[in-house]
Parts: sequence; C-alpha cells; structure tokens
Amino acid sequence: MHTKDRGAVAVEFALVMPVLLLLSLGIFAFGHAFHIQTVLDNAARDAVRIFALEDDGDPAAQARDRAIETASSSITLTAGQIAVGPAGCPQGQNALVTITVTDFQLLGGVGNITLTGSGSMRCNG
Repeated sequence: MHTKDRGAVAVEFALVMPVLLLLSLGIFAFGHAFHIQTVLDNAARDAVRIFALEDDGDPAAQARDRAIETASSSITLTAGQIAVGPAGCPQGQNALVTITVTDFQLLGGVGNITLTGSGSMRCNG
C-alpha cells in the first residue's frame, strides 16, 4: 500500500461513516416505534376484552386500568389517551378501545409521530 492510498482510505471512511451511522440510527428509531405500536395494540386488545365482557362496576374504567397496566413496561399511558365505547356496550354491538399517543419522540426528540393502537370485540362475547 502506498502512502497516497492511506489518505484515500481515510477520506472514503469519513464520507461513508455518517451515512452508515444515520442509517443505523434510523433503523433503531423506527424499530422502537414499531415496538411501541405493538404494545399499544396489545394493550387495546386486553382493554377491549375487559370492557366487552365485564358486567360489574365500571367496565370502562376497568378497561382503561387494564390498558395502562399492560403497557406499563414499555410506555406510560394516562386515562385521557384511552377512548372506550360505546357507552354501556349494548349486546350485539362492537366494543372499541383506541389508545392514542401523540408526539411520540423518535431518538430523543429528533422527530415526533402519533401512534394509535385499537382493539374491537363484540359486546358480551
């Protein structure tokens, strides 16, 4: 290897490294967002099951509590982010739970996206 070639390798590395770094960080960020999306879908599915089948107490509040509990290992939810309906869950209709997280930050604030998880189930089974 000639001394001139060693400088060329350093320049090529300096040009390629930022692109590879951005690509790797993008894969990591969108992989994390996909994981949180899956967590929201699972939390909504668990919550709608409670809402559609529970007859005692306040099924909507119990559904919200279940969604918060299910997602707690990955993301912090509040009751205000969870929509449950229809009121009373009339037999024969579909219960729906939707969880919306606005301003989910990718890579510590580089970009914000909105993630939504939803689940539905026929009321009373």
